[in-house]
Amino acid sequence: MAFYPLQVAGLVLGVLGLAGALATTLLPQWRVSAYVGSNIIVFERIWEGLWMTCVRQARTTLQCKLYSSLLALPPVLEAARALMCVAVALALTALLLGVCGLRQVQCTGSDERAKAYLVGASGALLLLTGLFVLIPVSWTAHIVIRDFHDPAVHVGQKRELGAALFLGWASAAVLLAGGALLCGFCCCSRRKRGQRRPAPRHRVPPRGPHGDPAVPRKPCTSYV
Repeated sequence: MAFYPLQVAGLVLGVLGLAGALATTLLPQWRVSAYVGSNIIVFERIWEGLWMTCVRQARTTLQCKLYSSLLALPPVLEAARALMCVAVALALTALLLGVCGLRQVQCTGSDERAKAYLVGASGALLLLTGLFVLIPVSWTAHIVIRDFHDPAVHVGQKRELGAALFLGWASAAVLLAGGALLCGFCCCSRRKRGQRRPAPRHRVPPRGPHGDPAVPRKPCTSYV
């Protein structure tokens, strides 16, 4: 396949995006404590993630605690958890389909059409995964920025954007790029396959002695 490097690049970006999405899901630095106004306690830093909250004291001690109750969590946090878990599962499925579409893998035989469809499905799933990562990360960032500028929120409750959010944005961009490459590979393979298909040959009708189309003769039936 002439577009094989495009497929490999898409799969590599998919693996990187999967690793970034998994790290974004597990890291606790979604929301970090902000030091504004009279909140000058700098020896304690609070991290809040999807699964746990951590307190780091004096740059040496780090104590983390899982959320004790699932039903007591805010709906936004529950939705972010679900979307990130679905995103990781979709990325794994997309990579499996993309690997099956490689020309070295013989799970579909030598059918290039089936392999191209597998790669196209892998690209579509990676695009969907990128959206699933982008939605909770951007929504959480929106809430953090809104509360930070809200004067009704106490200074001690204000938070800043954590490193996990930036990693999530980068992972979403990588996943979208990988999905676009795989979808482009599928489209290019289909177009190339259509160009190699021979054009149907038209049968030239027989000509008469003067160049006119010959009229088929009717069979004569003798009754003698």
